[in-house]
Amino acid sequence: MTETATLAPEFHPLADSVQPIFDTVQARSPHEPEFHQAVHEVLHSIAPVLTKHPEFVENGVLERLVEPERQIMFRVPWIDDAGRLQVNRGYRIQFSSVLGPYKGGLRFHPSVNLSIIKFLGFEQIFKNALTGQGIGGGKGGSDFDPHGRSEAEVMRFCQSFMSELYRHIGEHTDVPAGDIGVGGREIGYLFGMYRKITNRHESGILTGKGIGWGGAQVRTEATGYGAVFFVQEMLAVHGESLEGKRVAVSGSGNVAIYAIEKATQLGAKAITASDSSGYIVDDAGIDLSLLRQIKEVERGRIVEYAKRRPGARFVEGGNVWETPVDIAIPSATQNELSEASARILIANGVRAVAEGANMPCVPEAVEAFQQSEVLFAPGKAANAGGVATSALEMSQNASRQRWGFADSEQKLRDIMADVHDASFRAAERYGAPGDYVVGANSAGFERVATAMLAQGVI
Repeated sequence: MTETATLAPEFHPLADSVQPIFDTVQARSPHEPEFHQAVHEVLHSIAPVLTKHPEFVENGVLERLVEPERQIMFRVPWIDDAGRLQVNRGYRIQFSSVLGPYKGGLRFHPSVNLSIIKFLGFEQIFKNALTGQGIGGGKGGSDFDPHGRSEAEVMRFCQSFMSELYRHIGEHTDVPAGDIGVGGREIGYLFGMYRKITNRHESGILTGKGIGWGGAQVRTEATGYGAVFFVQEMLAVHGESLEGKRVAVSGSGNVAIYAIEKATQLGAKAITASDSSGYIVDDAGIDLSLLRQIKEVERGRIVEYAKRRPGARFVEGGNVWETPVDIAIPSATQNELSEASARILIANGVRAVAEGANMPCVPEAVEAFQQSEVLFAPGKAANAGGVATSALEMSQNASRQRWGFADSEQKLRDIMADVHDASFRAAERYGAPGDYVVGANSAGFERVATAMLAQGVI
């Protein structure tokens, strides 16, 4: 089971150059704790960048960057199978287009609200900058829950959602993708409605499409694979590898499943997975075919795995991070890993933690890992593989090309190595060697801020 923080984090004081900016964010956007948390993390990290580049301060780069270029909220009415009218709320936050068209997923989940979409969109700015793929930052979604809904209900909701969203997107403007609750099925329904409304077949309008109609190889696997590739790069700096390492993964969606797969292929033993009901431990290593059958085909609960897999055990309502492992990859949702869980992982000898989800570790957990010299990779670096491969899908759509799986995976591996190197070098450049939070934030911010100065006050 994953933990979810219910209280807003306590924020440390910031440098004098950025504290007023954070105060303004809190005053202007009250009751948005996730957004505040994401902004604070970046502002806390980049003080050395501002010292070296006073022109970023003088030209108000941060004041502009923390305010989205555009915020879109809309009503999504649809009819359920019983003939009743349902109404959900839709969002698209277009945060920054300075490096390219807005790029970021759509999340369909009951927890979605303005704060979460803004935090995700803000993170996306720096994550996308790190990939070097020429894409800006955005995010969207709805508080609609596809879980337990029929195929027809999901289709009707997606069609209603797109009937408004289509006005605000375009292959050179904003290119959404999937996220929690939005997989290939939902992308298909969304694309079909866009095509009907506009009378245009623009493959580049969405990413995460089916392979047979414009999708890219490795897109489904990319976020999970990329997180493991990043861990591999971190360990390599210290002369280590994944061979023989025990790995804990939270969640059981795409990110978790493919992190488990790639870790296993690289010689590690992934032993956990979870959902909201609890978690499983399989000391022999997760049986991927069984996990996929239960979660992707049957859309069942994780407890079914333990019922069918000899030697595996299910812990109801427990904490997946109590399992002794060498590597932890939180891949479920934001703020799932508490400081207490971090302390347990540290006591059990964890060597590296990589955020497969967006901001899954609370700030106190991150601080605990860093103080204990645990290698820690923030989500904007570790899970950049998903959006990087989305950008590769955009390139294929634009050129009407198709790349094979091996070529696409190699491109992903190369991008993740570049993301690691950019983060590692920036951390050293700004006096925080080995601190991938400082490194990722600083490297991403430098690229965005430099482009903002070049393009004027807009």
